[in-house]
Amino acid sequence: MKVLLVGGGGREHALAWRLRQENPKLELIAAPGNPGIAELGRCVDVATTNVDALVELARAESVDWTLVGPEAALAAGVVDTFRAARLPIFGPTRAAAMLETSKSYSKTLMLGAGIPTARAVVCRDVSAARRAVDELGTPVVVKASGLAAGKGVIICQTIAEAYDAITSMLQENAFGDAGTTILVEEFMEGEELSVFVLTDGERVVALPAAQDHKRLLDGDRGPNTGGMGAYCPVSIAESAVLMTTIVDRVIRPTLGAMRARGTPFTGLLYAGLMLTDAGPKVVEFNCRFGDPETQAVMPVIAPNESVGEAMFAIARNEAIRDTVEFHATRSAVTTVVATGGYPDRPRTGDMITIPSPPAGVLVFHAGTRRLPNNQLVTSGGRVLAITGLGKSLDDAQRNSRDFASKVSFDNKQFRADIGWREVARRAGASGD
Repeated sequence: MKVLLVGGGGREHALAWRLRQENPKLELIAAPGNPGIAELGRCVDVATTNVDALVELARAESVDWTLVGPEAALAAGVVDTFRAARLPIFGPTRAAAMLETSKSYSKTLMLGAGIPTARAVVCRDVSAARRAVDELGTPVVVKASGLAAGKGVIICQTIAEAYDAITSMLQENAFGDAGTTILVEEFMEGEELSVFVLTDGERVVALPAAQDHKRLLDGDRGPNTGGMGAYCPVSIAESAVLMTTIVDRVIRPTLGAMRARGTPFTGLLYAGLMLTDAGPKVVEFNCRFGDPETQAVMPVIAPNESVGEAMFAIARNEAIRDTVEFHATRSAVTTVVATGGYPDRPRTGDMITIPSPPAGVLVFHAGTRRLPNNQLVTSGGRVLAITGLGKSLDDAQRNSRDFASKVSFDNKQFRADIGWREVARRAGASGD
């Protein structure tokens, strides 16, 4: 089996790791890959959005199928081009990927299909956006409609903060083209949950749910980021009733609405949910594996269950078994080690030292680069994802946090409290 993996971040490293765990004889080619993925396969310097070059690579290497990691490649239409060339590929078409690439599109679809979500107003000018803030009140959420690397969401506690966010996006171009259309959205109270499902467009396979930590600093303080860590599994998602509700009220209606629009969704559908008093509501959809949730989800899935087999079937446009759930057999906590200045002005080029990881620790590369002299240096804001494993969440958290503290580069930053809600919840349940 030969697979082309498109991408070069921590998510792709975790997917490569999982595929090789399931099939040690797998031949893996990554475009462009990273130094961590290079230890599992061969990296080729092709950009994720260079669709024609990716098709040429897949043909030249006679790969059996292609797995797309990042959203930018999907937005560039890589799946459409591969399908036109009759090359098996896992992921949604450009039109289906609008569930993520356009928040205004996904919000309109949800409201039209009766999928539970927050009230929102789509705005393209400042005055309309300010009227929406006045109508919804505070706290309120201001979102860039397009792709903004996970940073285009601002939670505003006051009217003044909301007005500033609107001005920043619509007048000052803070997020470029991604912010020319924005959503002013009702703030939802509750706990967030990340649910991944593999789908052939109709049938679904649910992966263990995870919880992401978006804020930069401990205690969920500081600015929003692309994600500073995640853990899996989440005890509140272990209820069969909750997962059935999510699949029946969110996932299936969304897939049905996409089919009705003539843009069936296949691949990985990521539902970011808020567990409110009124039940689960959609915060956002992503059309690919989440980062850093993937680094926590892939290692906990039972060894006898094959994620790769399901993805291969979907890539070949074949039906998968319906409503199967992959089960977690251990706990995982992923701590992102970021560079100084992240998320606004990340430093690059700092030398990295990574000790040999002990049992119970996986190191996934995200923003790293290897120099000709073999020195590893930082090349992006989120540099490494340290996944700690354990029979308990406490063990996994300790393994992740302790090893993150041993990684060395100038001005590194990381959160020491990934999984804090779950730790508190389990301590409360045990009476500690």
